[in-house]
Amino acid sequence: MVDGEQDAGRTLAGALRSLLTAAPALPMESGLVEEIADADAAQERGYYLPDEDERLREVYSRYLAVRSVLWGTVEMLTPLIDQKKELDWADRLRAFGLGFCAAALLVRAGSFLVDLAVTRPVVWRKLDEAEPRYGIERKSFSAIYKRLASTRWMWRCYEAAQYYRVHREDLEEVMRGPGYREVFELLMQEEPMIEARKMDYVQRKLGYRLYDFKRRHISGYRKVMFHLFQLSGKAIADLKQPFVKPGGAEKRVTGEVRAELAGLLKPGDVVVTRHDDALSNLFLPGFWPHAALYIGSLEEREALGVKASEDRKARSDGEVRFLEAKKDGVLFRPMEETLAVDALTVLRPSLRDAEMAAVLGKALSHEGKLYDFLFDFSAADRLACTELVYRSYHGAQGTSFQLGERAGRLCLAAEELLDQAISSGVFDVLALYGVGEDRLWTGGEARGRLRESYGGAWEA
Repeated sequence: MVDGEQDAGRTLAGALRSLLTAAPALPMESGLVEEIADADAAQERGYYLPDEDERLREVYSRYLAVRSVLWGTVEMLTPLIDQKKELDWADRLRAFGLGFCAAALLVRAGSFLVDLAVTRPVVWRKLDEAEPRYGIERKSFSAIYKRLASTRWMWRCYEAAQYYRVHREDLEEVMRGPGYREVFELLMQEEPMIEARKMDYVQRKLGYRLYDFKRRHISGYRKVMFHLFQLSGKAIADLKQPFVKPGGAEKRVTGEVRAELAGLLKPGDVVVTRHDDALSNLFLPGFWPHAALYIGSLEEREALGVKASEDRKARSDGEVRFLEAKKDGVLFRPMEETLAVDALTVLRPSLRDAEMAAVLGKALSHEGKLYDFLFDFSAADRLACTELVYRSYHGAQGTSFQLGERAGRLCLAAEELLDQAISSGVFDVLALYGVGEDRLWTGGEARGRLRESYGGAWEA
């Protein structure tokens, strides 16, 4: 396989995982009975009650997060369009199928929220309110509605729908493999909505000349996907927090800091991180929103007595140092990826080697799972970032993490993880970077500054 085909395969695999991870978490009408009842009650009353407000915020922030991931999925496919050499036609069709499925899901979820708000001014006003706890900016919903109502955007979606209709049988043929079949089934579920949106658009755009996609499949593909990518790039930019960092600014954790940390970290360390201008983490509460598990090198793990299958050894060898749950799933990652952040703190557990080997063994058993955007810790088939730590450490030397209910689901936010881990006496603060001065603090200084950074419920 040539390098271009290998790159295409990796791009398609990454986009496929992100799509399958994000799609189930999109807010849809069938799963929001309570929120719809809240909307009707709030409209009649003229305002939202606090508990109703919280439920709506949870749904909306989840939508913004998944929206970001799905647009990112479309953006991941851009290199396939930019290839100078023609790639395999089947791969191009798969790329279109993934991108079109992501776009179709986004339009349906966005349209549902618009339908919920357009006849209920109280809902619209609430969605347009700023909510710093969730990173929701003022007028964010109006911006989404404006984009969905854009004639240009609707026309691009119509072009893509036409291309899908013409090549539906070809798509079904090339999307037979694992994962791809699930995406095609999603597309089939979307077909009634695709047709409804198409007819709605046709009523306003009668007479516009349609392209003969079958006759010019390559040029038609390029045109359709170029416009989807172009618009997705703008959608992603819309979700960045403005005025936080200059455009193109580097992360504050530099290569020098990572090199210093490399000399401190040991397998089993828990690293909690923060981005100053968080994109996908905007919807997560608190100063510290994300966690990852440092697993060290293959040699370090084997020295502790960690047993792993040969295929897992192969995947975790080389530059891999972290196991982390992100939008593309629970995967092994190099330090340069996990620590491409603006602030971090490291927790060190006080466990014997045999206990640490058991913890790491449990952690490695979750490798390959999809990410859980619903943050439902009662199920283990998909994991959020803190859930990986929770499931790995719960019970180790008496450690007992208590889950809290959020939007009707049991979960554990990163700052709650910090509080409970440090209060347990099993974990202590090893290091801190990015709070106050940009320098690496250790020991008591790190512990005190960490507590001040978010008001930790433990003694400094």
